[in-house]
Amino acid sequence: MKHLLSLKELSQSQLLALLELAKKIKAAPEEYRTALDGKSVVMLFEKPSLRTRVSFDIGINKLGGHCVYMDQQNGALGKRESVADFAGNISQWADGIVARTFSHVTVEELAEYGSVPVINALSDLYHPCQALADFLTLYENEGDLKNVKLAYMGDGNNVTHSLMLGAAVLGMQMTVICPEGHFPDGFVVTQAQQLAAAYGGSLLLTSDVAALEEVDAVYTDTWISMGDSTKLSDIAAKFGQYQVTRELMDKYQVKYFMHCLPAHRGVEVTNEVMDGEGSLILQQAQNRMHAQNAVLVTLLS
Repeated sequence: MKHLLSLKELSQSQLLALLELAKKIKAAPEEYRTALDGKSVVMLFEKPSLRTRVSFDIGINKLGGHCVYMDQQNGALGKRESVADFAGNISQWADGIVARTFSHVTVEELAEYGSVPVINALSDLYHPCQALADFLTLYENEGDLKNVKLAYMGDGNNVTHSLMLGAAVLGMQMTVICPEGHFPDGFVVTQAQQLAAAYGGSLLLTSDVAALEEVDAVYTDTWISMGDSTKLSDIAAKFGQYQVTRELMDKYQVKYFMHCLPAHRGVEVTNEVMDGEGSLILQQAQNRMHAQNAVLVTLLS
């Protein structure tokens, strides 16, 4: 591993190694207290953040490293100066770059023109750090991930892409349930299907909510992604049947509920499910730090 831009670049052994390392760091953080001793990481954020910023900042500190946060007040990436020059300069001082960007091309350019590891902390195409935390959470609760059946329901987006790719590499069975016109990117779907075939997993795409039958966990996200100007009233009717409710969980005997957050309570999911038995949302949020720390240790130490 030179970078973490998406999960499709990882082999199954590399992905499993990251999850195992995350579990070790979580269980015995004192053993990794100096893993990034003397290392500095620059965090470039084009988008607002709660979980990503706080979990990386505190996580880097827990590993003995130093974090520098940069937002748009320092000039937009590619506007004040080119992304290539930005990456080249930061590489003279920092040991790694964490980037949360609007365009995935920006993350790729940072990796291409910089000389230090780059971690994608979210782009329009992928959210690999979130997916790593999600798979770590399922691993902790269910063990062998090849036996876990995961369903994503709602709007196909960057989180869906990373879940599909990660599940495929791990040899899992995954179902994606979306309204017509809101499925994930076709090219990413093709890549995920090819990886699933190679690793013994499967990927099903459907608009039928009944596909929740026999899944272990249902995952959803906001129906309108960050930065999207679509009005909720314009899509509520189309998405209404895809709301995760207690009745839906009980009907299909789904054990776990997952969400990357932030959530619109009472929209894509009810409070009863968010706060109820089987909700893994806070464990997922906690595991963001441990999964990211595993990536940092792997790339920088």
